[in-house]
Amino acid sequence: MNIHKNARLTPIGRERMVRHMLSGQAVETAAQLAGVCERTARKWLARFKVEGVAGLQDRSSRPHRLNRPTPQTTIARIIELRRKRLTGKHIARLTGASPATVSRVLKRAGLSRMKDLQPKEPERRYQYPHPGDMIHLDIKKFGRFERPGHRVTGDRTGQSNPQSRPQGGYGWEYLHVCIDDASRLAFTDIYPNEKKESAVAFLIAAVAYYRSLGITITRVMTDNGSCYISKLFAQTCTDLGLRHIRAKYYTPRTNGKAERFIQTAIREWAYARTYQNSSQRAQDLPLWTHMYNWHRPHTAIKNQPPIARINMKPDNLLRLHI
Repeated sequence: MNIHKNARLTPIGRERMVRHMLSGQAVETAAQLAGVCERTARKWLARFKVEGVAGLQDRSSRPHRLNRPTPQTTIARIIELRRKRLTGKHIARLTGASPATVSRVLKRAGLSRMKDLQPKEPERRYQYPHPGDMIHLDIKKFGRFERPGHRVTGDRTGQSNPQSRPQGGYGWEYLHVCIDDASRLAFTDIYPNEKKESAVAFLIAAVAYYRSLGITITRVMTDNGSCYISKLFAQTCTDLGLRHIRAKYYTPRTNGKAERFIQTAIREWAYARTYQNSSQRAQDLPLWTHMYNWHRPHTAIKNQPPIARINMKPDNLLRLHI
């Protein structure tokens, strides 16, 4: 309970004062010792006689009965208009109720915000039982750079001058990521583009990487990017014996494990430290990926590193671990 910092009595103090009065102590004396007026002491004594110890607890200052409560028809009308996506001020004008009344009604109905009118779908979490049952692929674009940016150095000199940049600008590089659904074991690489040729080359490299750990891939999930819906990517999946599953349009949570891995990579690798150029950042990627797979605790798998979910022989473990 949140007691006022200047409160003279707490429920324990009230009970102590009441007990003194019931044992024969004068009301005036008990009130004086408690630091309250005689009227307050008599109030708590009367409550105790009627309700016992429960009557000594704090009560809401809200009245038990309102003189002019909002009619149920008005409440129903307010909710009906809200479901038609009208604003609070608009509803108040149409119903004749005050904006404060409309706000209270909408709060009780759980419709204070517009997004409450259409609650989001519940999260559908899933996980395949065995490593290799499904891998998730995705791509993240990063800008190339030849020196730390102004957010690190504080120097904006030449930032808006096209002549200070190389011919055609620095351009982009693309982080291709792959994460196993069951173990969260990840494979990453950087390519100059996100075209179908790069996506296919990355898929072949990812399958080979997992095969080196004794994992056979059977399914691959991607979004609906142009490289993933190409005939070349489909033919490669067929050649590798993979079933290609594409996420539903505009639902990135379906491919959420790859999305979440990208956020982790951004926070712990790409923007975690100051790189002198993008080449240095790319050189650090394999080291960070190794740390993620072999050393970093993962909350989704009981704070174990992803490699802990792979059944490996001791000789393979020593050969692969750096």
